[in-house]
Amino acid sequence: MAVSVGDIQILREKTGAGMMDCKRALTETDGDLDKAIDLLREKGMATALKKSTRIAAEGACYACVCDKSGAGAAVEINSETDFSAKSDSFQAFLKDVTTVVLKDNPADLEDLKLKTYPGGDRTVGDVLQEKVLTIGENIQIRRFARSADPLNCAYVHMGGKIAVLVHLNAFDNNHPAVLELGRDIAMQIAAMRPLWLDRSAVDPAELAKEKEILTAQILQDEKNANKPQAVIEKIVEGRVGKYYSDVCLLEQPFVKENKLTVGQYVEQKSKELGGKIEVTCFTRFEKGEGLAKREDDFASEVAKMTAN
Repeated sequence: MAVSVGDIQILREKTGAGMMDCKRALTETDGDLDKAIDLLREKGMATALKKSTRIAAEGACYACVCDKSGAGAAVEINSETDFSAKSDSFQAFLKDVTTVVLKDNPADLEDLKLKTYPGGDRTVGDVLQEKVLTIGENIQIRRFARSADPLNCAYVHMGGKIAVLVHLNAFDNNHPAVLELGRDIAMQIAAMRPLWLDRSAVDPAELAKEKEILTAQILQDEKNANKPQAVIEKIVEGRVGKYYSDVCLLEQPFVKENKLTVGQYVEQKSKELGGKIEVTCFTRFEKGEGLAKREDDFASEVAKMTAN
């Protein structure tokens, strides 16, 4: 079937694979985008998938913890340019919106826009519209998260590129070593991009898809072609272990002590300090995560492809 240039562009943005590889994958899958993505992964061509789905739009993220209540909040607000996101006006708006999330616990984005903005009787939505006019760009509050429990740790990386909020249960919420551990784990989350807390939290559908892809990759190796199904399944399970160590926070090697996983390090700290500590949940926002923004000349690439 004929494959449109638009579909090739979308597939390339999602996978990072080459133009011709994307065209062939779409042709083989009769234009089914999801099947084409899986096909490219099975062939080992979609090596940039995770990264390219996090292409940065502009804006900034912020996270903080209330000194009095211990509640934590994280917010992402998007703008059209990095220049505006670094302005004092934008940064003040971002922090004020985070304060509103902490104080008023909005149910969703629409509810947040109805909350009173600090320092007056205007709503968050009113001030948002003012920022659009004064900054001169399309400004959008994209998402937020809040944790009301008393022990939260926040970390903001690279001036707002990444914001992390992590919640712990601990024997002493004010122990300096516990707070340091919380910050270290927040930095781990920022750096290593876990998707889930542990393997019990992994989406069964995502795990099933990963096993299918791993099976297809294994069967492409000629030396595995005649192996019994039970052997193939055992190889797949071995590779799933590596998958867990990539995407599950508590199974990732701890960046400050890579001979231990994060979970093992938390257990070690609990024993050292004489009280139980556990990580229960986390939020990680990266500005523009999943929002596509082209940085290359797609038209020239199409011209080269059609010339061949």
